[in-house]
Amino acid sequence: MAKPVSIEVWNPNGKYRVISTKSMPGTRWINLLIQNDCRLEICTEKKTILSIEDIIALIGDKCDGVIGQLTEDWGEELFSALSKAGGKAFSNMAVGYNNVNVNAANKYGVAVGNTPGVLTETTAELAASLSLAAARRIVEADEFMRAGLYDGWLPHLFVGNLLKGQTVGVIGAGRIGSAYARMMVEGFKMNLIYFDLYQATRLEKFVTAYGAFLKASGENPVTWKRASTMDEVLQEADIISLHPVLDKTTYHLVNKERLAKMKKEAILINCSRGPVVDEAALVEHLKQNPSFRVGLDVFEEEPYMKPGLAECKNAIVVPHIASASKWTREGMATLAALNVLGKIKGYPVWFDANRVEPFLNENAPPPAACPSIVNAKALGLPSSKL
Repeated sequence: MAKPVSIEVWNPNGKYRVISTKSMPGTRWINLLIQNDCRLEICTEKKTILSIEDIIALIGDKCDGVIGQLTEDWGEELFSALSKAGGKAFSNMAVGYNNVNVNAANKYGVAVGNTPGVLTETTAELAASLSLAAARRIVEADEFMRAGLYDGWLPHLFVGNLLKGQTVGVIGAGRIGSAYARMMVEGFKMNLIYFDLYQATRLEKFVTAYGAFLKASGENPVTWKRASTMDEVLQEADIISLHPVLDKTTYHLVNKERLAKMKKEAILINCSRGPVVDEAALVEHLKQNPSFRVGLDVFEEEPYMKPGLAECKNAIVVPHIASASKWTREGMATLAALNVLGKIKGYPVWFDANRVEPFLNENAPPPAACPSIVNAKALGLPSSKL
């Protein structure tokens, strides 16, 4: 028998039993569930990552749905346990679902939710923050000051990179990549080179219009270029930010050979997925090229870093906080809860998972729909016509 897991219970007499494997920001997601006759049990274990056995213990004999986290391994065992308990709904509190075996979910008829449409600007802002921090060596300078080493201004002290007039490269110009590109182009008057399988027409029009505005104001216009290969971006850009999806084709997209193609003083930013970068190769590149800098929010084997990365002064590393703004995290919690609630209630799937504003409006009831179900087609779930 699995060891009992500590929980906090809301609305104990609710008709539907919903489990959240972690406490999540905000209270709206809680209120929406209990207002719709759900008994909500929130795990209060002090572990950062729950084991499969822990989650099975939480599911128990009767469970209608689970809100989980991207750190959990949702595969055959968990979907089998959820199905046996009568559950038909699971939602990641994340846009990604690499931790979820969707085929196993399909096998047991469990709808898998995620939370896109709420992370775009927040994630792009962190990528821009890491870009600026790396370019101007802010973390190094902060540590230097705190260590009491500053004894006066020096001409060579923490000389970094000027962004204005340089070229920003974006690999993956989807919603987040395009938002980041706009921030860097408009905020720092950088030129853009991007690589994507699909043309980023709106982004191109934005850069063109901003370039015309600068020219009319007597300044040098910014430019854009759609690269024919990813290597072209790596070779030409001064800052490269990675925004691809993670699949077999993008695993170790940036490896030893591609790092060698980048400029010696280039900056690499990754706020997408850790395995997109060969982290061991990156550590060696950082050691051999002290003027090369990197900003990482994600890692190949989270929560661990590859040996040597922590000691690299030319690396800025933060603990997967790209979505960590109050508004975004509360919105993610709300969307995850509504995915589960919607499936329990038999609601259809929302017509556009990236247009979720109606679900986040606190002054009106949310639509009677699941915000985003990634396996809706496989399960034959109807779409909303709202």
